[in-house]
Amino acid sequence: MDDFRRTYLRLCKEGGVEPQESIVAHLQESRMSAHGCRLDLSGQSLTAETCSMLAQAFQNDTVFTEVSLSECLLSEEAAKVLLTGLFGNTAVKVLDLKGNNLRSKGAEVLGKLLARNKTLRRLVLEWNALGVWDEAFSLFCEGLAANSVLTELDLRNNQINHKGASELALALKRNNTVKVLDLRWNNIGLLGGRSLLEALQKNKSLVKVETTGNNIPGDIQRALEQTTVHNSDRQSTLRDSHSKTQVLSKEIQKLKEEKGRQFISLMETIDRQREEMGHSNRSTSIQIGQLQEALNERKSAVNSLTAKLQMTEAALALSEQKNHNMGELLTRAKAEKEEQRERQSRERKKEQEDNVLREGKLLRENQNLAETNIQLRNKVEELERRCKSQQQQIFEVKQELTNSTAELKLRLAQAEDRLEIEKRRSKQALDDMDSLRQKEVEHVNRHLEETERTLQERIFKLEGQRIQLEEELSKAKAACVTERAQAEEELGRVRAQVRQEEQEHVSSLEEKLRSVRSSLQEVQLHSSQQKQTISELQAKNSQQSIEMDGLRRRIEELQQDLSGKDQERVAEVSRVRVELQEQIGHLQAERTAQGGLKEKISALEREIKVLSSNHREALLDKESEMSSMLEKLRLKDAEIQRMREDEANRASYLQSAILNYVQGSPLGHFSSPKK
Repeated sequence: MDDFRRTYLRLCKEGGVEPQESIVAHLQESRMSAHGCRLDLSGQSLTAETCSMLAQAFQNDTVFTEVSLSECLLSEEAAKVLLTGLFGNTAVKVLDLKGNNLRSKGAEVLGKLLARNKTLRRLVLEWNALGVWDEAFSLFCEGLAANSVLTELDLRNNQINHKGASELALALKRNNTVKVLDLRWNNIGLLGGRSLLEALQKNKSLVKVETTGNNIPGDIQRALEQTTVHNSDRQSTLRDSHSKTQVLSKEIQKLKEEKGRQFISLMETIDRQREEMGHSNRSTSIQIGQLQEALNERKSAVNSLTAKLQMTEAALALSEQKNHNMGELLTRAKAEKEEQRERQSRERKKEQEDNVLREGKLLRENQNLAETNIQLRNKVEELERRCKSQQQQIFEVKQELTNSTAELKLRLAQAEDRLEIEKRRSKQALDDMDSLRQKEVEHVNRHLEETERTLQERIFKLEGQRIQLEEELSKAKAACVTERAQAEEELGRVRAQVRQEEQEHVSSLEEKLRSVRSSLQEVQLHSSQQKQTISELQAKNSQQSIEMDGLRRRIEELQQDLSGKDQERVAEVSRVRVELQEQIGHLQAERTAQGGLKEKISALEREIKVLSSNHREALLDKESEMSSMLEKLRLKDAEIQRMREDEANRASYLQSAILNYVQGSPLGHFSSPKK
C-alpha cells in the first residue's frame, strides 16, 4: 500500500498533476482484509488527469485485490484511461464500477478489459447505461465471450433491451466460467428471456441468474430458474463424482503398491532360497569331488601296497623254494658239507631277520592305513551331519513358505472384502443416479403441467374476446405451440444429457471395477502358487466358518431390511405410476433407451464373464506350471538322495576293502615263516 501511494505521488509529480488529498488519505487508510488489500474510492470525484495517474500506478501494482470506484462520476475519457490501465494488472480480482453512468466508450473499453485481463473474478456494473448503445454493448459481450476467468457479473439497471439480451446470450453460449449473472431491473422482455433460456440450454456453468423486473413471462422465468437449479445440481454431482473418483483411484493405487511390494518380497525370498540351494549344491559337489579325490588317492595307495605284498609273497615263495632245495642238499651231503650248512644257516638267519624287519614295516603301514580309515569315517559322519542340517534348512524354508501362503490368503480375503464394498458403493451410486433422473423427469413433467395450465388459463381468458381478437389468438396459439415444442426439446435434451451422464458414470465405474478385478487377479495369481499348503489351514477354516455363519445371519438381516425398503419403494413407485399414467406416451422413448442401456449392460456382463473365464484358464495354466516346478524340485531331491546313497555305498565299499585288506594276506602270509 505504501508502495502504491509513493508510486501515485511520484507519477503526479512527474506529470505535473496536483495529487488529490482525498485519494492520498484513502490510500493511507486502506487495510488488508481476509481476501487481500482493498482500495475504496467510492464517492470521490476523479478527474481525467487523476485517472491517468491511477491507471499508470495500476499497471505495476501487485497489492490491491479489490478496487471500489462506485459513484465516482467518471467521464467517458476518465473511464477509458482508468480501465486501460487495468488491462495488464495481475492483482485486482474484484472491480466495482457502480453508478458511474458508463456509456458507449465505457462499454467498449470494458469489453477489451474482459478480453485481455486474466485475474478479474467479479465485476459490478450496477446503475450504468451500457445497454443503450447496441454496437458498444455487442463489443462488451464479445469481450465477455472471450473471457475465461470471470465468475460473477452484475448488470443491474443498465437499460438492456431484448437485442442486448440476445447479444449477451450469444456470449454466454461461448463463455463457460461465469456462475452468477444479475440482470435485475432491465428491459429484457419476452424475446430476451427466450434468448437467455436458449443460451442456458448450452451453458452448463451458470448456477444463478437474477431476472426480476425485466417484464419476462412467469413461465420463462421459472424455466430459467429450473435450468440454473439443474446446472447447480449437475456441478454438485460432478464434484461428488470427482471426489469419489479420486478416493477410488487412491485406494486402487494403494492396492497396486501393496501387491507390488508383496510380489517383490515373494520374489526376493524365492531368489534367496534359490541362491541358498545353489550354494548348498555347489558345496555338496565340492565335498563329493574332494571325497572322490581322497578315494582315488587311497585306491592308488592300496594298489601300491598290493604290489609290494605280491613282491614279498614272491620273495617268500623263492626263499621257501631255496630252503627246500637246501634241505635236500643237506640231507644228501650232511657229512660232506657241514660248513656249507652252517653258512647257509647263517644266511637263513639273516634272511629271517630281514623278513622280520619287512614284517614290522608292513605292520606300521597297516596301522597308518587304519588311522586313515578312521579319518575317512569321521569325514563321512561330518558329511552326514551337514546333510541333516541342510534337510533342517529345507524344512524351515517350507515352513516359511506356508506362513507366507497364509498371509497372502488373509490379504486376498481383505481384498475381496474391499471389492465387495466397492461393488456396493457403485450399486448405491447407480441407484442414486436413477432416483435423481426420476426426480428430474418428475420436475420436467410438473413444469409441463404448469405450462399447460397457464396456457389453458390464457385460452379461457381469450375466449371472451375471440370475436374481436382472432388474429391475436392465432398468434398466442402459435406462441403456445412453439413454447411446447421448446419444452419438449428441452425435455429431450435433458433426457439425453442424463443418459449420457449415466453412461459415462457407468463406464467409469466399470473401468474402476476392471482395474480392481485386475489387481484381484494379480493377488490370486500370486496366491495360486502356494495352493498346496491349503490342507494345513483346514483347522482354521472351521473357526472361520463359524464367523461366516454369523456374517451370513447379519447379511440375512440386512437383506430383510432391504426387502422392507424395497417394498416401501415399490409402494411409492406404484403411487407415482398412478399419478403419471397420463404421461406414459412421453416416456416410451425413454423406456426404449433404457432397454438399449440394459442390453449394453448385459453385453458388458457377458464380456466380464468371458474375461473371468480367460483369467480362470490363466490361473489353471499357472497352477500346472507350479505343479511342474514342484515335480522338478522333487526330482532334484531324489537326485540328491541318490547321490547321498552312492556316497554311502562308496564309503561302505571303501570300509569293506580296508577291512579285507587289514584282515587279509599280510598277517596270514607272514605267519607261516614264523612257524
